[in-house]
Amino acid sequence: MLHIPGSPKQLCGGVTRRELLQIGGIGALGMGLDGALQAEQPGSQAKAKSCIFVFLFGSPPQHETFDPKPDAATEIQGEMGPISTSLPGVQFCEGLPRIAQVADRLTVVRSMTHPYPIHCCAYVMTGMPVYSIPLETAPRAPEHWPFMGSIVDYLDAERMGNRMESLPRNIGLPWRFCSHGSSPQQAGPYGAFLGNGYDPFWTDFAGEGTTVVPKLNADSQTEEVLDPHAGITPDARLQLAAGCRLPEEIPPNRFDARRHLLAQFDAARPAMDAAGDSGAYTSQQERAFSLIGSRQIREALDVGRESEAMRAQYGMTLFGQSCLAARRLVEAGARFVSVFWDPYGPHGASVWDTHSNHYPRLRNYLLPVFDQSFSTLIADLGDRGLLDETLVLCTSEHGRTPQLDSKPTGGARHHWSRAYSSVFAGGGMARGQVVGETDALGGDVVQTPISPKDMQATAYHLLGYPESTTVPDQQGRPHPIAGSGRVRHELFG
Repeated sequence: MLHIPGSPKQLCGGVTRRELLQIGGIGALGMGLDGALQAEQPGSQAKAKSCIFVFLFGSPPQHETFDPKPDAATEIQGEMGPISTSLPGVQFCEGLPRIAQVADRLTVVRSMTHPYPIHCCAYVMTGMPVYSIPLETAPRAPEHWPFMGSIVDYLDAERMGNRMESLPRNIGLPWRFCSHGSSPQQAGPYGAFLGNGYDPFWTDFAGEGTTVVPKLNADSQTEEVLDPHAGITPDARLQLAAGCRLPEEIPPNRFDARRHLLAQFDAARPAMDAAGDSGAYTSQQERAFSLIGSRQIREALDVGRESEAMRAQYGMTLFGQSCLAARRLVEAGARFVSVFWDPYGPHGASVWDTHSNHYPRLRNYLLPVFDQSFSTLIADLGDRGLLDETLVLCTSEHGRTPQLDSKPTGGARHHWSRAYSSVFAGGGMARGQVVGETDALGGDVVQTPISPKDMQATAYHLLGYPESTTVPDQQGRPHPIAGSGRVRHELFG
């Protein structure tokens, strides 16, 4: 094998930079990234060309978002009242005035339900059949199933063979899941038994937070957290994670020279020619180079190319600029883009896990940021003619208790998975529809229960893959892509 020296630092898929620069080894990298660059327009049943998956880690309360209970007792309704929306007779919480105005473009599901009131991110994001607390912090445990974006990446690769593209199809923003907080690494958005090569193509954030957020626990937390989800400077940026971009020591002209050297090397491989597979080897190498050297993804991530007015509409926050980057990526042709709002700083400092200080965090941080950024994403996709072909899924791992806990400062709602809300839009979802119903307390589903697996099956269907589609584990055993989930036609327009 011909070697060219390089840094041993790992790439996003677990391959080292030195391995990238080993001429013989570049083909192996291409094999692992084979699915990321082979998108095809799906079959005629597909309504969505792309998907933006928005995940609100920690779980928003259904009462203070999309399922207010104004007629319930104060200890159920809480301190925040309802407001009217653009849908006659439909009310949201007063903390979401902008989203209320785009309700006629949304499908609101008030009847999400499952049996695990824990941080079961992987259960919600994958087809895995059962879950447990130990799996929360064991993302590489063999029990895990592949993330939705990983499934789409794999299936598109299988469908399209060797077609070249300049964007990876499974992209995660703004950084590798749960990598910027003090909490343990959380399971969820990974390739699982499909292999690490089907993990999302991660970005990272370069910048600082400008806004001190309300404390997660006003009674005991001493740290003040400048959380970028609540505010960043205009020069802050999203960029490819360190392992997913060219090493700084390799200028573009050197990289191009190595591509030329690789071409010469391939020309001297008569054994591969005789075996009839040199073309495949070359195309896999080309995919690897295309990923690492892609100008298109760097430009799509550069939200600085947008006008100041557009950036301000999304909000000068990490969540807002991530939503803007997601729009730019799907506009450029990306297939599956995830925006994760997850911990920054002390455990839970940026998430929706309001076991205390519930109302100060909602009023002064969580709801205003979400309201501005998500409503702008929906409106912007619509204004650009992208909403009909872009499926937007906004969900979390569970809901919160119908009974308020008044003991902690600022109040609290705790974990609750028997009933919660999610919001979908575009890509074949209905416009201006509320699906499902909870009881008078907002604690149990009384009509049209929908599971996270149903959400997945429905999304796959809209992206062109029926619920009967399977993917193989490492032993070659087939697994249904959404587990026990079924396509829910109630959600369609």
